[in-house]
Amino acid sequence: MTMCDLIIKKKRGHMLTGQEIDWMIQGYTEGRIPDYQMSAMMMAVCFNDMNAEETKELTLAMARSGDVLDLSGIEGIKVDKHSTGGVGDKTSLVLAPLAASIGVPVAKMSGRGLGHTGGTIDKLESFTGFSTSLTPEEFIRNVNEIHIAVAGQTANLAPADKKLYALRDVTGTVDQMSLIASSIMSKKLASGADAIVLDVKTGDGAFMKKMEDSMALAREMVSIGKLAGKDMTAVISDMDQPLGYAVGNALEVKEAILTLQGEGPEDLRELSLVLGSYMAVKAGRAQTPQEGRKMLEDSIENGKAFQKFQEFIQSQGGDPREALCPELLPEAAYQEEAVSDKEGYVSGIHTEEVGRVCLLLGGGRETKESVIDLSVGIVLYKKKGDYVRKGEPLAAIHANDRKLLEKAKERLASCYEFSGTRPEKQPLIRAVIE
Repeated sequence: MTMCDLIIKKKRGHMLTGQEIDWMIQGYTEGRIPDYQMSAMMMAVCFNDMNAEETKELTLAMARSGDVLDLSGIEGIKVDKHSTGGVGDKTSLVLAPLAASIGVPVAKMSGRGLGHTGGTIDKLESFTGFSTSLTPEEFIRNVNEIHIAVAGQTANLAPADKKLYALRDVTGTVDQMSLIASSIMSKKLASGADAIVLDVKTGDGAFMKKMEDSMALAREMVSIGKLAGKDMTAVISDMDQPLGYAVGNALEVKEAILTLQGEGPEDLRELSLVLGSYMAVKAGRAQTPQEGRKMLEDSIENGKAFQKFQEFIQSQGGDPREALCPELLPEAAYQEEAVSDKEGYVSGIHTEEVGRVCLLLGGGRETKESVIDLSVGIVLYKKKGDYVRKGEPLAAIHANDRKLLEKAKERLASCYEFSGTRPEKQPLIRAVIE
């Protein structure tokens, strides 16, 4: 078998076997297959697609290209959650301790952010001393003892995916459904969980802007997971406006703390309860999502969810006093408001641009080498359906650079669209795929 033979085979629309895909991915990871040949294969896939079996085999081959975590030492059914990402998406900060508080084993591998906001690890590092550099033994012990651990992805977790994604990024082959789905799922399968709940975002601030594309991606990932023997559910959630009100690392942590204390924004609370209810069922803690939701609601009300959050922060070296007193978390030097020069109901928010304003302030990474400013960001005052008067504040900007602050105020005001009539409210949960 040669790589040229496989390129021609896929170019002609034929199916690649599992053995051929495994050989190709192994060869590319080890450097025996050059970029130009893999680039030709990726383009052939873009033109002729992959079927469900090929997509599964590609995902498994990428997952096996490096470390595959053995979580057999953790008691019970391990459930992971993955989000395709969005603006203000701090759901994992709420969901992980919330699910753990009712006995769901949450063994989560997370990454850092690249783009307009930080990742889960960046946000957690707002706590002094917090570390995700856990040994395998520490990781397993924490999940067994307190039902939760969050670790950084190892450098050798699905290395084929890292290499392939970098190639696709510069060859115009990013936007192919099987390649997107296999990229996401290869890391999830290598992370060792028994069950996975996916939060697939749709809308202006999401990777997939259109509902039909989000549904197709969700179905593809559920299919891959199912074929690989995983218990899967995908929830399609709205990202036509930021989730919650806070955008920026420490600001999002503060909002997550409020939510665990029962005082956070309704959309963040609702999404966490929906995702958590499916995690509870998959872990065998509840018979139905409705029963799981009731358990989660009770955990927020009786304080166990927030107590678990403090326990989690302390278990990984963070200062739990900062959870009790969030004002101790990083704070920006300047806080000023962006005001509206228009009047009417908020009919739309350019959500991705809100994320880019946060990036401008230093709250995200433009390159992997960029250093995130954990203290900066935006706290929205107005969201879709709210009425705004001319000169009324739209949001507070948190910044450490006055020039960037002024630019951010101007750009943020232009993110809002207005109408003379209140827009129809969109559902937060668009669909669920089992």
